[in-house]
Amino acid sequence: MEIRIESLVDGARRAEGTVVIIDVYRAYTTAAVAFSRGARQIILVAEVEEALELRRRGMADLCMGEVGGMKPEGFDFGNSPHELSTADVAGKTLAQSTRAGTVGAAAATRAERVYVSSLAVASATARAVLRQNPGLVTIVAMGIEGKTRTDEDELCALYLRNRIQGRETDHDAVRAMVLAGEQSMNFDDPELPHMHPMDRELALRVDSFPFAIRAFREDGLLVARPEAV
Repeated sequence: MEIRIESLVDGARRAEGTVVIIDVYRAYTTAAVAFSRGARQIILVAEVEEALELRRRGMADLCMGEVGGMKPEGFDFGNSPHELSTADVAGKTLAQSTRAGTVGAAAATRAERVYVSSLAVASATARAVLRQNPGLVTIVAMGIEGKTRTDEDELCALYLRNRIQGRETDHDAVRAMVLAGEQSMNFDDPELPHMHPMDRELALRVDSFPFAIRAFREDGLLVARPEAV
């Protein structure tokens, strides 16, 4: 099995084989929390207007996501694992739009299969990939708006690669490395009240959920559902 690590939107566009899109802060931690609360599926879209249109047409019950880190006007939830941790989403379809994670998933048009991941579901994602036994896996760390690399996404990509290759990595060491990164400091900034400290805490609970998140192309939409492993 060949494993490639790519970064940012350009990396997502190049990605082939089984593709895993990484967004730790916060898109795919938020999605994992939503699924843990019983969400039925999440439609991943690149643009805010697409999410709102899905809700208007009755194809999604709720919208969640961010622009510039903040909840877009008209959305039900921001891009916040903490907010979703108490949300009533059981049985519901969500439309998610963020400036990195969902953009990366939408850009991965050369993929044979798409998974989306974060530290919270990394080992489960590795088990799902191994069960498929693909010849090529491309892991894409999305960073800030798909334009700038970040420690948490790059480290998650390395952690996921290690798990696929059968190597154990100490959770506390991963957590400490991510906490030392620049983006982790944002959650302590009083001028960024939308960056809740519990978002960081939930994002750094490595392997806290036992499912992977796989995205399927259905009727022109990219629909994510939990995959038990």
